[in-house]
Amino acid sequence: MKMHFAKSAILIAGLMPALVFAAHWSYEGAESPEHWGELNSEYKECQFGKNQSPVDIDKALKASLAPLAVHYTEGPAALLNNGHTIQASFTHNDANTIMLDGTAWTLQQFHFHAPSENTVHGKHYAMEMHLVHKAVDGDIAVVAVMFETGAQNAALADLWSKIPNGVDKSETLTRTIDLNALLPTDKTFWRFSGSLTTPPCSEGVTWLVMKHPLTLSQAQLDKFKAVMHHDNNRPVQPLHGRVVVE
Repeated sequence: MKMHFAKSAILIAGLMPALVFAAHWSYEGAESPEHWGELNSEYKECQFGKNQSPVDIDKALKASLAPLAVHYTEGPAALLNNGHTIQASFTHNDANTIMLDGTAWTLQQFHFHAPSENTVHGKHYAMEMHLVHKAVDGDIAVVAVMFETGAQNAALADLWSKIPNGVDKSETLTRTIDLNALLPTDKTFWRFSGSLTTPPCSEGVTWLVMKHPLTLSQAQLDKFKAVMHHDNNRPVQPLHGRVVVE
């Protein structure tokens, strides 16, 4: 159990992405993704790992995967601007689950990247949301939802009304937000084995990238970018023989 707890702590810390480790990292300059592996011995997997995320989804093996079974019953309670992303947290970390491989995985938090980190046939989407789930044994599964510019997204509008403007600032969400509205109706997905997309880039993460994107307005995208002040996506990583299944 102690081993599982330690693994869980490392994975969650990386995905959150918070300033847990001593070395500061960023998306620009000398601390940008191509240098993460040089910043701290804890980040070596960012440089030398062979199962790193994000990836470009170009070809997929047909495996007749069933649509994702989602059971989300509680909306987020707060938003945090940690300087790397806007991250939503919950009052109860056991209220929202997905079923995967016969196991319930509980939603811990979700956050955003613009432009998207994963690409499809080489295409970046305007924004990508990562919903981070944990199994009882400490394993991590990330559900990724793509957004393209178009119609305004009502659920995002409710979130963005409380978006924190300053780094390390948080805002309590007073309006109830239906988390299911941030998922596509068609829940088919691509699946592959990968890693955290932020330091320490730990591997062993199950990735589920939803095939059908949602929309957000250009104004909503601009508001997120204005708060971040920079793109916050890690470049795609080599597959090294990994197979994407669908």
